[in-house]
Amino acid sequence: MIFLNLFWSFFQIGLFSIGGGYAAMPLIQSQVVDTHGWLTMEQFADIMAIAEMTPGPIAINSATFVGTQIAGLPGAVIATIGCVFPSCMIVLTLAYMYYRFRGLSILQGIMAGLRPAVIAMIASAGISLIILSFYGQRNIPSDPSQIHMVSVFLFACALFLLRRYQSDPIHIMAACGAAGIFLLTIF
Repeated sequence: MIFLNLFWSFFQIGLFSIGGGYAAMPLIQSQVVDTHGWLTMEQFADIMAIAEMTPGPIAINSATFVGTQIAGLPGAVIATIGCVFPSCMIVLTLAYMYYRFRGLSILQGIMAGLRPAVIAMIASAGISLIILSFYGQRNIPSDPSQIHMVSVFLFACALFLLRRYQSDPIHIMAACGAAGIFLLTIF
């Protein structure tokens, strides 16, 4: 019965936590502390702190940690599956609908409208990362002398190698990381 309760609780969290992990925190607290009383508020706070520190989505991490706390490894697996299952079903349904109706002109129009928005979002994230790398902060400072020349040099070298020789990006990232450690200790 505990496994069914874990699955159902985290299924609801996965289904209704629209907006990311921080939006899921009140839902998780409601299920885990208030409704079922599986954890105290202090234990919940500890688990949320651990879920935030570990890599991955907060809701999935918390499902794994709560499941482990309540029912061991099988509880962790059941709670995690319950949290992920709604998203998987929604994506599979949308993929099925897309493949079934991809020939409709209205769907083609929607997809054509979404492409520029996706490209703009990716470009925005890339530009933000470049600014953060070059200046060490999120905004471009008014004094251009604050630019990290080592970062600019590594970026230019990586871009040249990627475009000219079609090098493996993983190798380029590893080489730039090693070069960055070396060069930033010197300069």
